[in-house]
Amino acid sequence: MSFSMGWKLHGDGKTLAPGEVVEPDERLTWPRTAGIGAQHVVAMFGSTFLVPILTGFDPSTTLFFTAFSTALFLLINKNKLPSYLGSSFGFIAPIAAVTSAHKGLAVASFGIMVTGALLLLIGVIVHYAGSRWIDMVMPPMVTGAIVSIIGFNLAPSAWNNFSSAPVTALVTLVAVMLISVLFKGLIGRLNILLGVLVGYVFAITQGEVDFTAVEKAAWIGLPKFHTPQADMSVLAMFIPVVLVLVAENIGHVKSVSLMTGRDYDDQIGTALISDGLGTFFAGLGGGSGTTTYAENIGVMAATKVYSTAAYWCAAFFAFLLSLCPKFGAVINTIPAGVLGGVTTMLYGMIGMLGIRIWVENKVDFGKSVNMTVGAIVMIVGIADFTFAVAGISFNGIAIGSVATLVMYHGLKAIGRWRGTVDGDDYIHEDQTSPSEA
Repeated sequence: MSFSMGWKLHGDGKTLAPGEVVEPDERLTWPRTAGIGAQHVVAMFGSTFLVPILTGFDPSTTLFFTAFSTALFLLINKNKLPSYLGSSFGFIAPIAAVTSAHKGLAVASFGIMVTGALLLLIGVIVHYAGSRWIDMVMPPMVTGAIVSIIGFNLAPSAWNNFSSAPVTALVTLVAVMLISVLFKGLIGRLNILLGVLVGYVFAITQGEVDFTAVEKAAWIGLPKFHTPQADMSVLAMFIPVVLVLVAENIGHVKSVSLMTGRDYDDQIGTALISDGLGTFFAGLGGGSGTTTYAENIGVMAATKVYSTAAYWCAAFFAFLLSLCPKFGAVINTIPAGVLGGVTTMLYGMIGMLGIRIWVENKVDFGKSVNMTVGAIVMIVGIADFTFAVAGISFNGIAIGSVATLVMYHGLKAIGRWRGTVDGDDYIHEDQTSPSEA
C-alpha cells in the first residue's frame, strides 16, 4: 500500500457487524472517526500528563510534541501502522537524576535529543539490515533486566511524594486499584487517569491545591519552548533509555501486527526512525521524549477500529489542547500526595514490565548466568549504585544497563569456552523444572 490520506469508507461508515474490523486504510464517518480519536486522547492522557508533572517539563509543550510526533510517525509509516506516540516513562529516571544534580531542564533536553538521535540511527540500521541483530545483542534476559531497573530505581521518588501527604496518596492509590477491578472496558483501562481525578478532588478538600496559577493563565497561547544545553556528562544516564525505546517500539509493532493480522516486520525500522525523530525534536524544543503507547492498543481492541484516520484526529485534538495554557496550568496544580499515590503503582508497573518480558519469553532462571545477572543488576538498580570518573557521574540505571550487557555476554562466552553453559536461555515445554535445564 502506497502512502495515501484518502481512507476508504468502511461499509456505511456507521456500523460494524460482529467480527468486522475497520482496517488501517479505512475509516468510519468523520464524526465517528473523530469520536474514536477522542478516545485515543483520553486513553493516552493519564500516562502522558504524568511525565511532565513528575519531571518538571511544561505539560502543554509535552502534549504539543506528542501530537507532532504522532503525525510524524503516521507520515513516515505511510499511514500503514496505527499508533499514538505519548510521553515515555523511560525518561523519568534520568531527568530526575539530572535535575537533582541542579543541572536544569535544558541539560535534560540535551539528553533527550541525543537519545532520539541514537534511536533514529538504530532505526536506519534496522531498516536496511533487519532487526535480528537486536535480538542477539538484547535478548529477553537483557531487555527485561534493563526495563525493570528503570522502574524500580524510581521507588525512592515515589516514597518522597507519598510521604508528603500520605492520606491523599493512599486515597489515590486505592482509587487506582479499585477502578482497575471494578470496571471493564475503557473505564477500567483509564484507572490511572480516573484515580488521579479522585485523589485530586480529595486533595482539594484538604486544601492541598493552589489555583493561583490557573487564574492567571490565558485560555489561548503557544506552548513554552526552550532549547537544550549541551552537557556530555549526562549522556550516560540517558543512553540506556534507547534500549527501552527499542524494546517498546518492537513490542508495539508486533502487538499491532497480531491484532490486525498484518505483517508489519518490514516497518520496525521506520517505527524506530519515527520515534527517534519525534524524541529528537521534543528534546530540541523542550518536550519530553516519546514512545509508542500500549494504552491505545487497548482502544483498538475495544472498538475494532484500526484506522490511522482516528490517530490523525487524536493528534489534532492533542495539538488543540496544547494551545490552552490554562489547561496546562490545571495539570501543574496536581499535588505531590496525588503523584505519590499513583507513582507507587506506576513505577512498580514499569519494573514489572521487565519481569513480564522474562515470563513471556520463558527465561530460565535455573541457568546460572541468568540468575547471576538478574540478581546483581536488580540490586545495582534498586540501590542506585553510583560511580564518578573524570567528572562524569554514572547512576544505578547506567551502571546496571552496562553491567547487564557486559555480564550476560561475557559470562555466556566464558561458559561456552569452558563447556559449562549452552546457548539456550529458555524453559522448554518438556522441562519438568527450571533447575533441570
